[in-house]
Order: sequence, then structure tokens, then C-alpha cells
Amino acid sequence: MFVAVFAGIVVLVILLMGVSVYNGLISQKNQIDRAWANIEVILKQRFDEIPQLIEVIEQYASYEQSTLKKVIEARNHYSTANSIDSKIAASNEISMALKGVVALGEAYPELKANQSFVQLQGRVSELEGLIADRREFFNETVTNFNTRIAQIPDMFFAGLLGYSEKPMYHPPAAETTRPSLKMNIG
Repeated sequence: MFVAVFAGIVVLVILLMGVSVYNGLISQKNQIDRAWANIEVILKQRFDEIPQLIEVIEQYASYEQSTLKKVIEARNHYSTANSIDSKIAASNEISMALKGVVALGEAYPELKANQSFVQLQGRVSELEGLIADRREFFNETVTNFNTRIAQIPDMFFAGLLGYSEKPMYHPPAAETTRPSLKMNIG
């Protein structure tokens, strides 16, 4: 009788622990999804600003096609990206291309004097700052999730649920290097 009660208690404790771990893992996964959705909102806003920025630049710097081509190609890559990894790579490509646009503003005083360009450049810079803030929150959420699925007993349940380590959203090289101010006049 005592053994049956003890076995029942052990099974109940394991079941309750399993439910607790399961709920915690689901919560962590949903936090990652929410953090990524917040990033995508800002990425979409930046994506929508790019055509206007290109239009203004083309009016003043029509011979600076290589920089514009990079921005357009990066935007196209983002529009066809269908996974978080590919969207992160495309977003980083856009960030790097936009650094070239900032350099254009420095290289062409008449462009820098254009109010539309200044407003769009400010808006894009603001969005880049928001992306950096959201990226920090996303990476913190991913770190918490990755840590949790590597710890006992969560790792057993994570394996059963098919959860694996999630990638971090690293800043693009453009955020760690200075843009070139050399002009490509051709």
C-alpha cells in the first residue's frame, strides 16, 4: 500500500513538473515569436521608406548608381526572404547599403541640403535605432530560450517538442565599420 502511494506521488510530481516545463518552454517560444514580430514591424517600415529615399537621391545624384543598386538589391532580397535567418541576413544587407546612402549625403552637399532627403535620412536613422533596440530584446529572449533548452530537465522536454537552439540577430558589419566617403563618379 505504501509503495503504491509513494509511486503515485512520484508519478504525480513528474507529471506536474512536465506540465510546468512544457508551459515554460511554450512561453519562451512565444516570447521569441513576439520579439521577432516587433522587429519585423520596424523592418517593414524601413522597407517602405527605401523607395522614397531612392527617388530623392536619383534626382540629385543620378550618376551614383552603384550605391542605389546595392540598396535596391538588398531591398529585393528582403522581400523574398522567408525565414528568420534569411530576413536577418537581408536586413543586415539593407543596413550596410543604407550606410552608403548616408555617405552620399556627405559627398553631395546639394543632396544634403534637400529637405526631403534630410527627413528620409532622419527617419531611416530612427528606424535603424529602433531595430537595434528590438534586436537587443530579441537576443535576450533567444538567450533565455537557448539556455533553458540546454538545462536539465528542460532539455528532455525540448527534445520531445522538437525545439532546438535559435539563432541570434547579430548586427551587420555596417554597424561596426565606418562608411566610405569616396565618390564613384563614372
